[in-house]
Amino acid sequence: VGVPNLQEFLTLNTAKPPFVRDVEEKIRRYLKSSYSAVWTLKITWEKAPAYTARTDTRRTITYQAILTTDGFRSYILMLYQDGGMQWDYTRLAANNVLIGYT
Repeated sequence: VGVPNLQEFLTLNTAKPPFVRDVEEKIRRYLKSSYSAVWTLKITWEKAPAYTARTDTRRTITYQAILTTDGFRSYILMLYQDGGMQWDYTRLAANNVLIGYT
């Protein structure tokens, strides 16, 4: 898949960048509870080809995993590019394709 881009945000006693405020808002909206992040990690895979077709750069996907905690509760958000998966799963060697995590 290539090397992911990592960005760490330590926000305990510091001003929060817009990205962290957006993550907090998503968690508040989806879980209908208060949340204030003290640490957030954004991992981005850009233009990742399907696992078995590492050299095919025509159909790729950009996605992110966001890990965040308030020191007591921790969450992970899985975000995928607009337009969804660009891989043609019918042409992959395996037919048990997963998106997300288990």
